[in-house]
Amino acid sequence: MKKVLSGLLVAGLMLTGCGGGSATKSKSDVKISVIQYMQHDALDATLKGFKDELAKNGYNKDKIVVKNASGDASNCETIAEQLVNSNPDLIYAIATPAAQAVAKKTQDIPVVVSAVTDPASAKLVKSNKKPGTNVTGASDLTPVADQMKLLKQLLPNAKNVAIMYTGSEANSEFQADMAVKEAKKNGLTPIRKTVSDSNDIQSVAQSIKADAVYVPTDNLLAANIPAVTQILDEAGIPLICGEKGMVEAGGLATYGIDYTNLGKMAGKMAVKILSGKGKAATMPIEYQSAKDSKLTINSEKVEKLKVTIPNSLKTKAEFVTTKK
Repeated sequence: MKKVLSGLLVAGLMLTGCGGGSATKSKSDVKISVIQYMQHDALDATLKGFKDELAKNGYNKDKIVVKNASGDASNCETIAEQLVNSNPDLIYAIATPAAQAVAKKTQDIPVVVSAVTDPASAKLVKSNKKPGTNVTGASDLTPVADQMKLLKQLLPNAKNVAIMYTGSEANSEFQADMAVKEAKKNGLTPIRKTVSDSNDIQSVAQSIKADAVYVPTDNLLAANIPAVTQILDEAGIPLICGEKGMVEAGGLATYGIDYTNLGKMAGKMAVKILSGKGKAATMPIEYQSAKDSKLTINSEKVEKLKVTIPNSLKTKAEFVTTKK
């Protein structure tokens, strides 16, 4: 009898100990925390998609703790430490600076990221195919090649393009390098224009002497597109953007990914981890297909800048107006 009881006790300990983590918890007890780098349309949509996907799978999205760093790197560090100390079952990090801050604070808590263009170059994973860390997620790599082709289609006489981005953000630097290559492929001379913070934006925009400007999915500039386009419009310089929210904020056009769907992709990955069906270390970074990118054109800017839209683009474009 003693042997039987001893065996049952060992088996019980194995079941409670080896299972571990959130896979043994009820969904109502699972703790999920979010750190978002700043507020703008794309990142907000990513958060919405994530929360909707979690709710679809039985998790209470109203209990998800969300912290916004308001675009401040020191806030990212403080929030990351707070979230890690609260010991959640999973952290969702939106945008590269937020993801980097969290990854420095924990190597144990699973971290799912999104709105990070290249997790490998951001040093969040060992490789995008085999993360090998506690971090995985969904990349917001945009179709830069298609965006540069779009620039030439809309502005066939353009000879050069200013590539404007935040020099200190790995996400933006990666895209800027791609944009330089694609600009050259399309017969354009690329001109790099970097900003360091919001105080630089006006002076850098005023210094631009180019036929067009390209801004990738840069968080600082995405939150300040109206300030950029106010200056560019006065100079008659069209702006090709990295995503739809920037077009709605005053840019001319983009081929962009769907950020709500990006959040849902990240949400599905989180569900796998929380249910014990997957581990961050072995889950490859996921990408949206370039064929799913959507063409968005700002009809007000078409008229203001006197841009002629080819018929081939008119039939597949979503036309929007600038949000007031």
